[in-house]
Amino acid sequence: MSRFLSVIPVREAIAAAEKIAPKKKTGNVPVEQSAGRVLAADIVADADIPGFDRSIVDGYAVLAADTIGAGDAVPAILHCTGRVTMGSPDPGHMVTHGKCVYTPTGGVLPQGADAVVMVENTEEAGDTVLVRRPVSPGENMLLRDDDFRQGETVLSAGRLLTPQDAGVLAACGCVSVPVSQKPVVGIISTGNELVPVSSRPGAGQVRDANASMLAAYLQQYGCIPRIYGIVRDEQESFEAAIARALPECDVLLLSGGSSKDDRDMTAAVIAGTGEVLVHGIAIAPGKPTIIGRIGKKPVFGLPGHPAAAFVVLIAIVCPLLDRILGLHKPMFRTTAAVLGESIPSQKGRQEYIRVRLENGVAFPVFGKSGLLHTLIKSDGLVRIPSVCEGLEKGVSVEVILW
Repeated sequence: MSRFLSVIPVREAIAAAEKIAPKKKTGNVPVEQSAGRVLAADIVADADIPGFDRSIVDGYAVLAADTIGAGDAVPAILHCTGRVTMGSPDPGHMVTHGKCVYTPTGGVLPQGADAVVMVENTEEAGDTVLVRRPVSPGENMLLRDDDFRQGETVLSAGRLLTPQDAGVLAACGCVSVPVSQKPVVGIISTGNELVPVSSRPGAGQVRDANASMLAAYLQQYGCIPRIYGIVRDEQESFEAAIARALPECDVLLLSGGSSKDDRDMTAAVIAGTGEVLVHGIAIAPGKPTIIGRIGKKPVFGLPGHPAAAFVVLIAIVCPLLDRILGLHKPMFRTTAAVLGESIPSQKGRQEYIRVRLENGVAFPVFGKSGLLHTLIKSDGLVRIPSVCEGLEKGVSVEVILW
C-alpha cells in the first residue's frame, strides 16, 4: 500500500529498500584490479601455503636443543655442512646433533632442523659456527601450512577486497577474481530553481550541487553513477527523463521534489508508473524521502537540501546498495569518540548530527540542512536513536566518517 507522508521508522524504511534490491550480478576482474571490489564467491587455497617448511630470517638451521645455554661467554659450537640455495628444492641437506646449515630468508628448511638462529647472533670461522643466543623449537621458521591449508577458505564472499587481499589471492593462484558487478545508479535533479554547475545563478537560482555530491560518493562506494541532468517541475519532462534513465540503471535517485508541496510531483509520477512504498521517514534531516519501484527498479526521491540528501543516501540508500553488492558490512568507515557537547534531539525520530573530530572528541556542527558549509566543516555523522531525547556530553558515540 502506498504511503504519502505517512512517516515510518528508519528500520522499516531500510527493510522496505532492501526488499526491492535487484539481484547481485557477478563477473571477473584481474587480481591486480580487485582492490575496492566485493568478492562474489569464497576463495579456497589450492595448495598448502607457503607449501614447504621455510626460514623467515637469514641464519643457520639447527636443532634447538644444541643451543641451550648459548651466550656470548660460552657460545654453542656447531659445524656448518652446507648452504641452502634460494628457489631450489632441498638437495638433501640434513641437520643432526652438532651440525647446522646456512639458510637464507625464504629458503627451504633442511631436514631435521627445528629452528633457525639469526645470523646476527652467530660468528662464522670457516666451517665452524659460534651460536651466541639460544633458540626455541619453531623459532624463526614457518611450516608448510602455517598460512593456509589446502582446501581452507581463505577469503569469504561479501568481503570488500583490499590491496593486501590481492596479494593473498595471487598466492592462491587466482589470476582473475569473481566480484560483484558495480551497480549503475542514475541521478536526476529536479527543480525550476536549479542551473548547471557551469552556469552563474541568477536571482532565485542555485547551482545543482547534489548531483555532483551524490555521484562522487557513489563512485567511492563501488557504484557507477550516471548523471542525467536537470529536469524542470513539469510532469511530462519528468516522466520522459525517468523513462530514459531506468533501462540504463539498476537504481534511480531523484534529487529534489519529495516534499508535500502539491507542485512537487515525484511521488505522483512514481505512483503513476510504478508504486510508492514509503513517503516519509522518521529521520532528521530527510523526513520527506520517497522509496518506490518502477518495474523492478528501485527509485528514491531524495530531499533537495544537500545535507539531507547526503544523510538519506548514507542511512537509507546504502543498505540497498550493500544488498546489491553482496557486502557483509557497510563500506563506510566508523570511529569511536566521546561527545564534546550535549546534543538535544526530538524523541520519535532518528537524527543524524554532523560532527567534527578533535583528538577523539566529537563536537556537533549545527546548521540547517540547506547549508553546504557544515558538510566540509564536519568529519562525519553521529546517529541519535529515535528513543532518545538527545545525548549528553561525555558519552561514547560512534561516528560515521565521510
